[in-house]
Amino acid sequence: MTGYDQIEHSRLTHVGVRRSHNQDSSAVLLAADLDQWRQHGHVFLVADGMGGHAVGELASELASSIIPHTYHKYSGEGPGTALRKAFHEANASIHSRGQQNQEFAGMGTTSTTLLLRPEGVWVGHVGDSRVYRIRGQKIQQLSFDHSWIWEMARRQGVAPEDLVSEHRNNVIVRSLGPDPEVEVDIEGPHPVRPGDIYLICSDGLSGPVSDEEMGAIATALSPQEACRFLVHLANLRGGPDNITVLIVRVGDESPHETQNSKSELPISKPPSARRAFGFGISDSGFLRIRRFSWTIVLLIVGLILAAGAVNLASDAIGRGGSSKMAASVVLFVLAIGALSAGSMGLILHYYRHKRVPSGGGQTPGLQVYHEADCHVDRPLLDRLIEAEKTLAQEIRDNNWEVDWDANQKHRQLGEQAVREKNLLAGFREYCRALLPLTDTMERYRNKEEIFQPLWDKVKKE
Repeated sequence: MTGYDQIEHSRLTHVGVRRSHNQDSSAVLLAADLDQWRQHGHVFLVADGMGGHAVGELASELASSIIPHTYHKYSGEGPGTALRKAFHEANASIHSRGQQNQEFAGMGTTSTTLLLRPEGVWVGHVGDSRVYRIRGQKIQQLSFDHSWIWEMARRQGVAPEDLVSEHRNNVIVRSLGPDPEVEVDIEGPHPVRPGDIYLICSDGLSGPVSDEEMGAIATALSPQEACRFLVHLANLRGGPDNITVLIVRVGDESPHETQNSKSELPISKPPSARRAFGFGISDSGFLRIRRFSWTIVLLIVGLILAAGAVNLASDAIGRGGSSKMAASVVLFVLAIGALSAGSMGLILHYYRHKRVPSGGGQTPGLQVYHEADCHVDRPLLDRLIEAEKTLAQEIRDNNWEVDWDANQKHRQLGEQAVREKNLLAGFREYCRALLPLTDTMERYRNKEEIFQPLWDKVKKE
């Protein structure tokens, strides 16, 4: 594991284009020295409040204040236990506030917290804010959306995109505050490699911007530049909600300076997002369902064979016949084998769900709920180049002030990188060329205007 001071992080929040108040909140609580690093680690949190303007702001602020400090208070009991207690105390406090005043009724907030510790990363999560890990050329979602869509997908064993509903996409089924008790997802530790990037965000970012785009931008740019660019991108696509993003890069390795990571971990690499939507312990929900189905099949077959063996034995005893008796013995042996295998499968299934790791965590091992490629290819780069030209022309047409020197400098560096066929460097420089343009758009444009789009949300095959 890298040292406590070997991280680079940045965070940024924005009210968005459509909202008048920012109900998002975030927190960073870093270990001050090596002893604190060993005991507590670093804490990173994003919360997205809900309710009336002041109510949502209060709920998210309470979560971002209570969770880090309560975790510190209980960290001696283990990271999982301390994180769970922190979430429960935040929930109790928010719920209590909601009961004190009728205007506060129903106040709540999401909260996604990442602990970076010597043994790895822990995730505490309630709601639909998200935490991603970017490693090599993959972006992996490490949190489960507590939304109607994701819950229905989990129950049916399908991918959320198969259940898209215009009316229920944003329905949250779990949050801090509305109820006196809340179930908290605690997972970890996830192994950490030098060069890993962690991105925590509210749905104001993950809605307008795709996982592939977030991964490519966070890889190509420094955390500070990436936060700025991602917020601008979400706003250019309409900014329908408050936007908060927090990016942490771990270790000495600088992934935004190279296309390939030398330390990519060979975990499961599903061929598509559909196959990557996992719900089981260290494997996908689809695989877990198949294993459980075979267990049930074995038990049913065993019962059928046992019934056949009893019938043959009864017939052999009543009428005589050594061949029927021999057949009944064979069936009986097969029945015992099938029933034993099925019973063992049920026992393993039970203990997989009951097993709790040391430290109070809920699920051991690696949990990846969605995975996507985020490498920079030529079609993605070409769309970014075209976007830079289009946005620059729009600014010229409106005669807005812009730092054209910075724009031209990075565009020329991008052109040189493209000629040298260095796609990642070209992507990085064109992103930097766009930053002064997007800064200008933030200052001048009417809030009703939507720049469509910087590049396609879904990467072309």
